[in-house]
Amino acid sequence: METREPRPAWPCHCRCHCRYGWRLLASEMGAPGEGDPARRDHADASWHEGCRRGRGMERPRERLTRLGARALSDAELLAVLLGTGRAGEDVASLAARLVRSCGGLWGLARMSAAELSRLRGVGPAKATRLVAAFEAGSRALVPPVVPPQALSNSEMVFDRYGRPLMSSRVERFWVISVDAKNRVRAKHEVARGGRVACQVDPAEIFRLLISESASGAIFVHNHPSGDPAPSPQDLELTRRLVAAGSLLDIRVLDHLIVGGGRYTSLRDAGLWPSTSMNSET
Repeated sequence: METREPRPAWPCHCRCHCRYGWRLLASEMGAPGEGDPARRDHADASWHEGCRRGRGMERPRERLTRLGARALSDAELLAVLLGTGRAGEDVASLAARLVRSCGGLWGLARMSAAELSRLRGVGPAKATRLVAAFEAGSRALVPPVVPPQALSNSEMVFDRYGRPLMSSRVERFWVISVDAKNRVRAKHEVARGGRVACQVDPAEIFRLLISESASGAIFVHNHPSGDPAPSPQDLELTRRLVAAGSLLDIRVLDHLIVGGGRYTSLRDAGLWPSTSMNSET
């Protein structure tokens, strides 16, 4: 009787029942399709082996409950949020395709509800659910409002004001006014532009600060490119703001540029204008 050599085993990525496990495997590995018998058989075998060990059918939602959210891949997390797939494409394959084609969760989080709804397999209901989830995640990074606390370093400014700016697809410029003890009085968005720049008017900024009787100010803006390195225009703008603050006796404490999960503090980086000597605390 002729014996057949066993097929070489593929790396096992199966995560639930055989058909679901195969589709997720195929999508994540860029496989040619569900018709590939070697990979499909491996996924089926992995599922049956899991059944023998008592694992049972386990989808992303069940894995999240058992192992926690950190154990799930980006595609699995997205599958939980989407809930359902579409005709001819289960939710696992849909999620893996979106992660692969849209730049991961980072790219999806930067899309509007209208843009998401135009993606094949998403639609308005799923789009609004995703936008809400991404916004909730962004807000969860910001500490809850507490009694006024002095901002004593750039890290505190970044944690409170820089992180919410990182997902913006356009450049935005914020001014944080503070009192004599560096406690926050208010936060204002004074400019919003395109993907590479926004027009900031120092005169308008200081009119606002004077109207609030602010003793000092901190400036924060984002680079949608994800690179927080300051541009020559950023350095020139900072010089003008510091000079104006010195004339009006309003301390300019720092200017943070955020992007890609990082930030640059011009004061910490030694890029502070020499005209700031009178604004030092």
